[in-house]
Amino acid sequence: MPEIVRMRDNGPVNHADQEAPAVPEEGQTPRKTGSRLHPRVTSFRSRRGALTAAQQESWDRQWPKIGAEVSDTRLDAAVWFGRDAPVVLEIGSGTGTATAAMAKAEPHVNLMAVEVYRPGLAQLLQQIERDDIPNIRVLRGDAMDVLENMVEPESLTGVRVFFPDPWPKARHHKRRLLQSPTFALIASRLKPGGVLHVATDHAEYAEAIAEAGNAEPLLTSLDWESPMTHERPVTKFEDKAHQVGSAITELIWGKIRS
Repeated sequence: MPEIVRMRDNGPVNHADQEAPAVPEEGQTPRKTGSRLHPRVTSFRSRRGALTAAQQESWDRQWPKIGAEVSDTRLDAAVWFGRDAPVVLEIGSGTGTATAAMAKAEPHVNLMAVEVYRPGLAQLLQQIERDDIPNIRVLRGDAMDVLENMVEPESLTGVRVFFPDPWPKARHHKRRLLQSPTFALIASRLKPGGVLHVATDHAEYAEAIAEAGNAEPLLTSLDWESPMTHERPVTKFEDKAHQVGSAITELIWGKIRS
């Protein structure tokens, strides 16, 4: 099953900034991490960070309106966004630079961003507030929990996974997010005709991703007009990495329509 691959002469991305485990708030009971349907170790790295005063103020204003912790409650996106529109899920939004840019470029799309690193989410909340971006909602926690427990089957127009941690050492490959069970789960949540867009700067991981994605029977090469843009903003991490000269591999699948 062929994939669509596009190459850019960019360098490695700061993967550690893409995903990090949630740190329970004071007084909270730590949530169980990992997938319940597909038991696995988490795919993100341990990282802690405190919010600045300005970030905390923005968090306090914005989080009650557009943020939520990952839970076992099914999402009603139309109610949460206050409108019925195509829903795109971004897994591992990092500091939200690309998230905000893509949301502004697609005002007709409801964009849900999943991230576990609280300071990264706080930066995104600041940008949402500063630029008055109405079509983003943020979820803090493990993306596999979101897919399994919060997202209805065949409800997503698109899923984006940009620069997941490659866990390059062979003994850590089990921690990689994009493996066969994840592809099956994502495919089950996509609407027929929906799109999965993946980008990575790690050549060996790109090959493994392509193999796993091409093996998923519900996914195929995209030979119809995509319901979402594939234009991906270049973040500061990619920009800094241009000098290294590594290639970016982008892979795009569509969910079979019949």
